[in-house]
Amino acid sequence: MFHIGKLDHQLNEDIRDKEIRVIGADGEQLGIMAPAAALKLAEEKELDLVKIAPKATPPVCRIMDYGKFRFEQLKKEKEARKNQHVVEIKEVRMSPNIDTNDFNVKLKSAVKFLQGGNRVKVTVRFRGREMAHTSLGEELLVKFGEGCADVGTVEKAPKLDGRHMMMFLSPKTAK
Repeated sequence: MFHIGKLDHQLNEDIRDKEIRVIGADGEQLGIMAPAAALKLAEEKELDLVKIAPKATPPVCRIMDYGKFRFEQLKKEKEARKNQHVVEIKEVRMSPNIDTNDFNVKLKSAVKFLQGGNRVKVTVRFRGREMAHTSLGEELLVKFGEGCADVGTVEKAPKLDGRHMMMFLSPKTAK
């Protein structure tokens, strides 16, 4: 039994059903027959008999060049993997008493991350007496979210978690 991705196929002599529905190499229905007769037809054309729908009644088999079919499947899977984009979570850290220029630099980097299609986690860390003024951190995060509004949306609003206040931004879908 061969495995292609998540599909497994029975080939030639491995097909042990009493009767099978056979589809020819060019896609025409050859009818219901015994596996031995279908295998003989496949061998005459120098092709393989492959069970493509084992759950059907009777099971559906096709006469095809299995090596070529396997190659095509692997090629498609490789192409699909190449085209997919893994979304990463980038983090931007700040303190509640950040200066305006530092804030703008952090904002620019977050905008760049969002334009790259990544999610951004914005964190404000409170130290010592800063814990008494968590509202400053929340205002800072809201202002940060407004600054990123043209390229991203606030996925999770600012939330205090211990000594850190976090907010998540996700990129706007370009459609």
